[in-house]
Amino acid sequence: MAGSSSTMATVRDMAASLGQPPRAGNALPGNCHNLPAPCPGSAPPAAADGPAMALPPRRAAMSERITRKPRFFRSLRRPRLVAAWLATLGLLLAAATAHAGEEPEGLVFEHEGRWVASLAMDTTVHMQVHGLLAEVSVRQTYRNDSSQWREGRYLLPLPENAAVGGLTLRIGERLVEGEIREKQEARAVYEAAAAAGQRASLVEQNRPNLFQTAVANIGPGEEVEIEVRYWQPVHYRDGEFSLGLPLTLTPRYTPAPDPETPLAMRAMADANPALAEALPAVASGTDAGGALPPTVALSAEIVPGLPLQRLESPSHAVTVWAEGPTYRVTLADLVEASDRDFELRWEPVPSKAPRSALFTDRIGGEDFALLMLVPPTLPVAPLPRELVLVIDNSGSMSGASMAQAIEAADRALARLRPGDRFNVIRFDDSFDLLFPEAVPAQPGNVARARAFVRSLQAEGGTRMLPALRAAFAGTAPEGFLRQVVLATDAAIGNEDELLQLIETERGDARLFPVGIGSAPNGHFLRKAAESGRGTGIVVRDVNEVAEKMDALLAKLDRPAMRDVAVDWPGVAEAYPARIPDLYQGEALQVVARLGSLDGVATVRGLTPQPWVRRVSLDGSKATPAPGIGRLWARARIDSLEDEVRRGGDIESLKPAIVDVALRHGLVSTYTSLVAVDRTPARPRQAELGSTRLSNATPAGSLAFAQGSTGWTRELLLALALALGGLAVLRTRS
Repeated sequence: MAGSSSTMATVRDMAASLGQPPRAGNALPGNCHNLPAPCPGSAPPAAADGPAMALPPRRAAMSERITRKPRFFRSLRRPRLVAAWLATLGLLLAAATAHAGEEPEGLVFEHEGRWVASLAMDTTVHMQVHGLLAEVSVRQTYRNDSSQWREGRYLLPLPENAAVGGLTLRIGERLVEGEIREKQEARAVYEAAAAAGQRASLVEQNRPNLFQTAVANIGPGEEVEIEVRYWQPVHYRDGEFSLGLPLTLTPRYTPAPDPETPLAMRAMADANPALAEALPAVASGTDAGGALPPTVALSAEIVPGLPLQRLESPSHAVTVWAEGPTYRVTLADLVEASDRDFELRWEPVPSKAPRSALFTDRIGGEDFALLMLVPPTLPVAPLPRELVLVIDNSGSMSGASMAQAIEAADRALARLRPGDRFNVIRFDDSFDLLFPEAVPAQPGNVARARAFVRSLQAEGGTRMLPALRAAFAGTAPEGFLRQVVLATDAAIGNEDELLQLIETERGDARLFPVGIGSAPNGHFLRKAAESGRGTGIVVRDVNEVAEKMDALLAKLDRPAMRDVAVDWPGVAEAYPARIPDLYQGEALQVVARLGSLDGVATVRGLTPQPWVRRVSLDGSKATPAPGIGRLWARARIDSLEDEVRRGGDIESLKPAIVDVALRHGLVSTYTSLVAVDRTPARPRQAELGSTRLSNATPAGSLAFAQGSTGWTRELLLALALALGGLAVLRTRS
């Protein structure tokens, strides 16, 4: 297939750089390695030096994996394999076209029964982790197999707390470094370069966890690569570290502003509709349709600074080995579909688990610090609770997500205590309360609620706001603490409106978001937990529901520490400015800009007794971590954007955001990265076509859940291919 050799070369280069031969992988039991014991029957990588983690056995018969579209293995000689792949191809065709009216290209199957070469893009991700800081590069390789000059456009999901600050454009051996500019200026530079026939690239922020990349003037038969770099903090919770990367997104539903929303917030919603997911072609180009989603190759290099007993990915099969203090990770199959978020977890040896850590950075004469502290967990008598379950049964939850939400809600209902009160609210584009108000957790009421939850089906839009308003309405009886558990994929476009509601109408209730599915909206889930003074989890698989829900429910009325504050010496600016309650097993993580690296930081809180811990800021005892300054800048920008959302003066806040973003070289709401190769490449008479690369349909969801159009022909083709495959199987038997 066109372009397959270039992709395999990329995979081989990545594998060689990690000291591992490029071989087609085999899923590991449990998607993990327990360290340092090797997997049974495994062998270390041939090129590794020093002590090496064992690798899983490989399938010797499979010599190469084709990653261009359609993604076949070469060995299709046996009729049964041919039949199976005919059916699979049909399903891929139907799923790939379920994107709101787009006709996919890449390699397009036309009416005449032929594949038409077009634009394709594949992604290679490399993570470098040092302690609590991760530096990540996302490399997008565009291959133009058409006869027309092309622009490639892609909606790039990234972690909600990513500090995006690097862009490199590669054409052959030439490298062009991107520059940070104000958003309108960067867009104008890119548009002018595209019109002049110059190769150029642009990275813009559409939402805090949703960016867009564009590459202009990719010549026929040409391959152009861009690399986007970002920094993010490593999460520490329940004794384990974790790092996530969204690889796709659930298409978001943006309802009309609620009539009860303040006028200022309604104006913001009107000014920011669902354009976040609409990527128009460059002005000098013509729309050349869409292309299939990219594949993903991923590797990680982790230097945790302490011995590990476990390193795993709950989302993907991975291969892990150790080289001295460094742990290396690759996807077991080397290349995967981009249809679900990637997550990596590692757990230190119990006796080495950290209680506190300090990482520092110095930029332009300014000192920055990242402080992590794990407070003690003391036994606390549980409070009587009024549990309100809010369940999203909108169309985007179709498939496995709905099953996970039902299981999560059922688990919560089954764990109610006799003295508790509860209610259940379900919502799509309307909402219903099971009971007019919360009722005692008596067996009959609980049984009725469990039956109600089991009957839910996914359909309609996602109007979350009226359901949340109903959950927060009124007050819990005296002596009860209202806890709102929200199960959703958060496929919503009105995040600001919802966060404003949580901050202003929550009262004394606590909000605990439960992210559902393989690609939930992490930005909203994190901000909702912060604003709701709760904590949250993500459930990606039905098999995780019991363990994760039990852990969450055990924490609901047992905060490890509340009223948390940090007193810094001298002049300091720290984020989050208002530290949320910490629940059992959670760590305090604060990033600060300091006057100098000396003195003592004092952490105070109630556990429920007063608790104080002092941490020395002596720079000689801290771990240097270049990138902490960028994390502080990202947190500062996030705080300023929160003020805008709360109705602050945009005329003073916007310049402050731009100033921080430009000084630290970060993409933000008002700044973008742009790179231009000054040498014109496209002939003046040649037309520029623009192709949008689709985002993959999240694993486990139904491709047609968002109201797709134009898929009837592809569905019929899928059925025809499946029937053809069955006929071959029957003939052979």
